[in-house]
Amino acid sequence: MQSLASPPHLHSLSLGDRCLCALDAGLRTVFTTARATRPSPAAGLPATQLPPADTREAGALMRVNHVGEICAQALYQSQALFSRSDELRQHFEKAAQEELDHLAWTAERVAELDTHTSHLAPLWWAGAFAWGSLAGLAGDKWSLGFVVETERQVEAHLASHLDRLPADDAPSRAIVDQMKREEAEHADAALAAGALPLPAPIRGLMRAAARVMTTVAHHV
Repeated sequence: MQSLASPPHLHSLSLGDRCLCALDAGLRTVFTTARATRPSPAAGLPATQLPPADTREAGALMRVNHVGEICAQALYQSQALFSRSDELRQHFEKAAQEELDHLAWTAERVAELDTHTSHLAPLWWAGAFAWGSLAGLAGDKWSLGFVVETERQVEAHLASHLDRLPADDAPSRAIVDQMKREEAEHADAALAAGALPLPAPIRGLMRAAARVMTTVAHHV
């Protein structure tokens, strides 16, 4: 498969070359279709015919989740770009690769629900890349702290989607549940790697930005 994440040898390149590689990865994240390396959690589950209103709501929620995975790619790509440690850079690159499955699963489910991914995907990627760059420039332990806070917020967000998704939409629920568990694992790994807790104002700003994204992406 063609990877959207940065190849593990990028630590040997200059910063300028790595910036170009990150831009290339971003363009492929936004404008090409990701292919998963693992089967979707929805594989083999019966495709229940949902009422139109439930189909629209499920489609909107999965569109929001797809945007979240675009942002995850941008965050990990930018944090890898500015990491001081080769070991941590490769950790971020590996996490981005794992998140590609989520990107592919959500895109596939959005299509199955006969709706569209967000028309603002380039904007979401650029905004997340800026956030991740700031975190990376702040230092590796702060960057890891940013991962912990981001993944905890995503985990809570996915839990809320499990409450909102139609009870009969087994495929969407299986995907979201798997994503939720894996986001928690990414947060735990960053915490174990020495993450510093972010100041409360930064956490609040992140929550506010996430609310804007989820509200807009639900419709556009």
